[in-house]
Amino acid sequence: MKSNKPKYQQIIEAAVKVIAENGYHASQVSKIAKEAGVADGTIYLYFKNKEDVLVSVFEEKMGQFIDKIAKATSEQSDAESKLRVLINMHFSQLEENPDLAIVTQLELRQSNYTLRMQINNVLKAYLTVIDEVIAEGINNKQFRDDINPALIRQMIFGTLDEVVTNWIMKDRKYKLGDQAEEVHKFLKQGLKLI
Repeated sequence: MKSNKPKYQQIIEAAVKVIAENGYHASQVSKIAKEAGVADGTIYLYFKNKEDVLVSVFEEKMGQFIDKIAKATSEQSDAESKLRVLINMHFSQLEENPDLAIVTQLELRQSNYTLRMQINNVLKAYLTVIDEVIAEGINNKQFRDDINPALIRQMIFGTLDEVVTNWIMKDRKYKLGDQAEEVHKFLKQGLKLI
């Protein structure tokens, strides 16, 4: 596979594909190198080991994922619209890249504790975006003020996470994006003023 992308990016893209197809534990560095079109040793110029590749995949891809959601939500005028955009973008980005969805939803969860902690650090930026939407909704009286924001954040993230995981487990037989409006409606109703 030849590419004009820098080798680091080629390796990241190849790792997503190889890990999605083979699972993390069966994804040897040699398979990633072959998919990237580089020599095995080239991987070690950019990464310490296979675990470092996995963490870097997550940092790189989820960093882009989060940045896009943060930008799109910041362009909305109210918390309810921000919540809708967040849900739509969460689903659409993963639907557009099913290999990434498999890696983030299934393979990362099988990693060891140290890896999961590194991955959780990346997710903090996403949870902050959700926190900001909730805080804005409460401050502007779009959302109830008798809620526990930390719990609601986990409920929002957990709902999105579970919907994507279910989509993958059902072999992506339906459009993930088609679930967005119903999820938004459900979450919005829970946050509405009584």
